[in-house]
This record gives sequence, structure tokens and C-alpha cells, in this order.
Amino acid sequence: MPRYLFFPVIVLSLIGCNTDTPKTSTGRTERETDSVIGQSKVPGAQGVKRAMDAQDSARARAAAIDTAAAQDTQ
Repeated sequence: MPRYLFFPVIVLSLIGCNTDTPKTSTGRTERETDSVIGQSKVPGAQGVKRAMDAQDSARARAAAIDTAAAQDTQ
């Protein structure tokens, strides 16, 4: 890799790995904003709510799998 590309690649990869939860201009997290949209009566709100429910379900399933795997190794 050319030397002049090394620094920008490192900087961009570190920015992409940022673990801070970004907040919108209202001070809410993206999840809080999506929750407000999901509870509203705007077109597409039910789709947002269903997507959040699916994400919650997948997160709970992954946590259960992690717990089971941790118990198996003990």
C-alpha cells in the first residue's frame, strides 16, 4: 500500500469503529427517535415498529444463545 494512503485508511477505520451512540439534533438516540416514529400515526410507522420488534427479538435470542453457550463451557 502506498505510504500516503496509510494514514487516511487508519483514520477512517477508527471512525468506523466508533462505539459511541450517535444522537440526533434533538438529543435523542436513533432508537428513541425510531420509537417515537413507531408510535405515531405517520405512514410507515408500523413498519418501523415491526423492525424494532424484530431487532429486540433477535437481540434476546442472541443473548439466550450466549448464555447457553457460557453455561456449557463451565
